[in-house]
Amino acid sequence: MKKTKTRKCKQISSRDSIIDVAKKVLETEAEALHALAARLNSDFEKAVDIIHEIKGRVVVSGMGKSGLVGKKIAATLASTGTPAFFLHPAEASHGDLGMITERDVIIAISKSGETEELVGLIPFLKRFRVKLISMTGNVNSTLAKASDVALDISVKEEACPMGIVPTASTTATMAMGDAIAVSLLIKKGLNEKDFALFHPGGSIGKKFFIKVEDLMHSGDHLPLISLDTPMSRAVIEMSSKRLGHAVVVDAKGKITGVLTDGDVRRGLERWGGKLFDLPAQQVMTKKPKSISGDELAAKALSIMESFSITALVVPDENGKPLGMIHLHDILRQGIV
Repeated sequence: MKKTKTRKCKQISSRDSIIDVAKKVLETEAEALHALAARLNSDFEKAVDIIHEIKGRVVVSGMGKSGLVGKKIAATLASTGTPAFFLHPAEASHGDLGMITERDVIIAISKSGETEELVGLIPFLKRFRVKLISMTGNVNSTLAKASDVALDISVKEEACPMGIVPTASTTATMAMGDAIAVSLLIKKGLNEKDFALFHPGGSIGKKFFIKVEDLMHSGDHLPLISLDTPMSRAVIEMSSKRLGHAVVVDAKGKITGVLTDGDVRRGLERWGGKLFDLPAQQVMTKKPKSISGDELAAKALSIMESFSITALVVPDENGKPLGMIHLHDILRQGIV
């Protein structure tokens, strides 16, 4: 009886330490990516052009581990401005083919290129002239030969002692999907603000959509004092509104300064207990930094960082206070 040979990747054995095993796995996968990059050719450009020119959506499909990677690729495409969704190939032949139109393009993922469920879709795709891009480790496979473009995602070896567990191959597939998504993003000329449109709930979306007026403290929540307010009362106002600041206004209600925790500390160092008998105008910071309510909160954060301060006054067109935005309000929203 002929003995089968066990393929060893990077000579991983049970005698290796866990760190040695991990290093060999990562080295194997890194080498697979370098080889993948070296093989890129005009087929990749053709695949990107096909996706860029379609009027419909990208339908990504694959079985098993390829399917899991396919779901990530579809999600990455969708989040970077290319409409995409994942279609399970086994469900496709039981009614889900109705999701596909002739305006779409299919990205079919199969290491062998012979996955039964995917190969079974070929007659339908040909009949309705749906473009097919395959990602496969076998460019001579049935799937590759039926494709408009076949992208070679083969790897020299998997990152496991047996050489059969999908590791380096799934990494290569994932990376190929990322390369397509980023290439499309560049080809479409999308920028960070465009990307934010697809992530309104994420930190990027918040950075581009949340305005100062959405976060500022106003009305009864805004600490206000007059020029002649005694510091004893001013400190109480600052403390009760929990901002560590108070806006100082003149007799006409216009902003003339701001009183901060720092002003109070410096005042105690200079005057001691007598500080609390002084009027706010003698202790306040004049000409405080301000920002318009319709500016982005991200800009407010930038100003605060530039001047090493923690709050900005929000004035109206007449110089009267509309509100105040604090650093903590911005950070709580995940705007960084």
